[in-house]
Amino acid sequence: MKLVIDANIPAADTCFGAFGTLERVPGREISAADVADADALIVRSVTQVDQALLANSPVEFVGTCTIGTDHIDRAFLDERGIGFASAPGCNAEAVVDYVLSSLLTLAEREGWALSERSVGVVGVGNVGSRLCARLTALGVAVLACDPPRAEQEGAHGFSDIDELIARCDVLCLHTPLVASGPHATHHLFNAQRINELTPGSVLLNAGRGDCVDGLALRSRLAGQGDITAVLDVWEQEPAIDANLHDLATLATPHIAGHSLDGKLRGSWMIHQALADHLGQSSSLGFDELCPPPALKRLTLEQALPVEDALRLCARAVYDTRRDHDTLHRQVRALGVAHGFDHCRANYPLRREYATLEVQLKGTASVLSEPLSAAGFQVIIA
Repeated sequence: MKLVIDANIPAADTCFGAFGTLERVPGREISAADVADADALIVRSVTQVDQALLANSPVEFVGTCTIGTDHIDRAFLDERGIGFASAPGCNAEAVVDYVLSSLLTLAEREGWALSERSVGVVGVGNVGSRLCARLTALGVAVLACDPPRAEQEGAHGFSDIDELIARCDVLCLHTPLVASGPHATHHLFNAQRINELTPGSVLLNAGRGDCVDGLALRSRLAGQGDITAVLDVWEQEPAIDANLHDLATLATPHIAGHSLDGKLRGSWMIHQALADHLGQSSSLGFDELCPPPALKRLTLEQALPVEDALRLCARAVYDTRRDHDTLHRQVRALGVAHGFDHCRANYPLRREYATLEVQLKGTASVLSEPLSAAGFQVIIA
């Protein structure tokens, strides 16, 4: 069989080579001509998979190595009887790492402590639930908003979005994009809600760009300039709003989940799904795909203030400032759209917090609980 696959999907040969012949194409460039004689299509989030792409193709299986599926026309696939699989949760840990890295960086820059903030998490799925768990374990006050879950499970433990805006210093968005219906998320943060944000608050979006009204956010940032925006996702990617990009305190090119571990997990999950679709068994284990981290262990000999220790360990694995600076540099060099895509296509190797062992000696042992809560492997020497 012939498989057309996004050229940026890692471990493609290991995960898909045994199924047939692979044709690698950059995700944004995959065309109807590419899939005209293909049996399977494996993509990431930048490829729009719909009737225009597949109408004259024999493709019988589509897999996206991502959590999100709003780039997939599921109704068309169902109508054509095309098998489909996504990779829910594959990069959820990486997104939570991104959020913690960003918040710890803001706390350092702006002179506040994360432990003293109230965080509202909007969307409590694979990412949001993990973020709530880590923040709660770190002693941070958390409110959760997820209307579909509240409807199914009961309101206990959930707050509505307007309560989060009124009570929280930090708002973290991790919702899917839902265009219409009772739980629509398109422009969930519209002009009214953006204007209601308390001065000094942080709006962080690592869900879907269209969940925030970018023009309204730009207006608030350019006008009052009294809130902080951390944006990893944007409307009209890759041709994002250049002015909004300049106004965001941390601006990154949709890479919150781009850890090597998350990408490999996505490849492996779609490998498993394709094997099931074809009625084949698979013996490929996820651990076989993951190389050892470049930095396996970090040792702390003495106690540090908790958030200083968290920043030290976090930046040993991943530093969101690097991605912010790279995007700014590439936008200046190549323009907004090309710069955005250049960053994604040339994204450097990144691992997850869980790959780092933190050895604690002497008085540093008091840091065991917060470092474990943040997601690191802790060893008491």
